[in-house]
Amino acid sequence: MRPLVIAALSLGLASPALADWQATLDAARGQTVYWNAWGGDARTNAFIEWVGEQTEARYGVKVEQVKLTDTADAVTRVIAEKAAGQTSGGSVDMIWINGPNFRSMKEQGLLHGPFATDLPNAKYLDLSPGSSASVDFTTPVEGYESAWRLARFVFTYDSARTPEPPLTMAAFVDWAAANPGRLTHPAVSNFMGSTFLKQALIELTPDPSVLQGPATDENFDAATAPVWAWYDALRPNLWRQGETFPENQSVQQQMLNDGEVDFGVSFDPASAAGAIAEGLLPETARVFVPEGGSIGNISFVAIPFNAANREGAEVVANFLLEPATQAHQQNIEVLGSFSVLDPAKLNAEEAAIFAALPSSPALPALEDLGPTLLEPDASWMTRLTEAWAERYTK
Repeated sequence: MRPLVIAALSLGLASPALADWQATLDAARGQTVYWNAWGGDARTNAFIEWVGEQTEARYGVKVEQVKLTDTADAVTRVIAEKAAGQTSGGSVDMIWINGPNFRSMKEQGLLHGPFATDLPNAKYLDLSPGSSASVDFTTPVEGYESAWRLARFVFTYDSARTPEPPLTMAAFVDWAAANPGRLTHPAVSNFMGSTFLKQALIELTPDPSVLQGPATDENFDAATAPVWAWYDALRPNLWRQGETFPENQSVQQQMLNDGEVDFGVSFDPASAAGAIAEGLLPETARVFVPEGGSIGNISFVAIPFNAANREGAEVVANFLLEPATQAHQQNIEVLGSFSVLDPAKLNAEEAAIFAALPSSPALPALEDLGPTLLEPDASWMTRLTEAWAERYTK
């Protein structure tokens, strides 16, 4: 531990990041941050590569993306290291994380922190109680992870081929019956597939407020019964009769582009605009959300308790919150993810960077996306996907 920080910590004062950010920058120089992040999206991977180029040039901090197919793989590695007594020098420096994986690591004491509220650029966030940057799937963040991108669940479609898409999850049943084989969703083991189910759960369950508490033996069956009735009616008319599913959203997007199905799904409202620019979807591609709104959340980064390059990870997390970084990320020619920053906290020069970003007919305005629906408690996703597998896989 850096000597100048020991006294501050022993007195219960601020974490090293706030006590002496320059000391963090000095310790971080020369470090390589192994950022464990889902690797299923080429644009996100390219953005992470750009982040590494920027942090190396500015701070001497390299970034190596460890591409995951499942965030739980990185969590399992940290758990194994703790079990082996490896309390420092861990292999995971930073994780793109939220939901059940964050809750699991937080509850098991596997996270470094609190650090996020002490990052210099945290001043740009709305961290008031209950804000989206302070709560993750109903779990209080409490400084143990730092926001970096905004996500909203959207459907992608070709407006020339499907001029009037269904406006509710319930309406997909009649649409699929009239257009058999033209609808699918990613495998439920993939987070986009489980989100498809959660979107239906929020719309169809008798009392959505129950979803903000834990799923239990007492409340689960009543809450999910309408979902299973809906899915039973939907499944025979899914692509390949619901016997198989695209591996992830990228595969489904390709199927949409090829004309094999009529909808894609994404957690990025700018996904259609970005795909059009890359020639991956037709010019007539658009996104929509169900009329009652759609699930939204923030993607975070967290630092394991035993990270070998903790200071470097803090520097990267702080860089992700720079207004210029957030604007670059929001550029539809780069990534297109909406910023996590509070516009009210930007000065005129910073706000002008966002105002100058390119637009597209396929890019919705934030008000076009309707209400943001809160993610259910993390336990609902776990139980929902397990119950789906028991019902529909043999």
